[in-house]
Amino acid sequence: MQSELKILIIDDHPMIIEAYKSAVNRVAANFQNIKFTIDTAGDCEAGDQKIKNCNSTKKYNIVFLDVKLPPSLNGKIVSGEDLGLKVRNKMPGTKIIVSTMFDDNHRIKSIFKNLNPEGFLIKSDVTTDILINAISAILNNQTYYSETVNQLLRKQLTSDFTLDDIDRQILYLISIGTKTKDLPEFLPLSIAGIERRKRNLKALLKIENNSNKELIKAAHEKGFI
Repeated sequence: MQSELKILIIDDHPMIIEAYKSAVNRVAANFQNIKFTIDTAGDCEAGDQKIKNCNSTKKYNIVFLDVKLPPSLNGKIVSGEDLGLKVRNKMPGTKIIVSTMFDDNHRIKSIFKNLNPEGFLIKSDVTTDILINAISAILNNQTYYSETVNQLLRKQLTSDFTLDDIDRQILYLISIGTKTKDLPEFLPLSIAGIERRKRNLKALLKIENNSNKELIKAAHEKGFI
């Protein structure tokens, strides 16, 4: 009797989704006793709905998660990292494979601290063989990090700074034109608390002036939004 292994791929590029599906199918050929079922989502809204629909009898074993995704309609989920937190809360046994084009030290460390993914791939590293190796490692209860991630980990990052979901919400809301004075309508913080977080973000991203425009530009470049 076959057991079932459910996989969710969340990425906004159809070609990448097809590449993941192709790699999964090639790996599946080596596991004749397992039936592989693949679901896909192209943005935070669709991914969130897939996660919400899960329960104890219908949950995913593996989630492929792109970090940079179109946000949810309500603006509360602004990245794949936010979806990963939902996966960890609702399906703690699910294996997460993160992929991203960003190789910034702070960004990678933030993802590790918040999600601790079983797999972590920098897209510029990825080939078909690497995808197959990553999936095979996860199925064998191992971790798999692509070479760029391993190099960054070997540098023994010293900064303790990571962004939480409130920081990312602040950046996202500012990026879509929300005024600082209006942010308390969307966040559980006072103006003083928001300003303090903005100062911390500007210090991290080396913004020397009080420009929100420069803050958002730097946050985009480093992949935080």
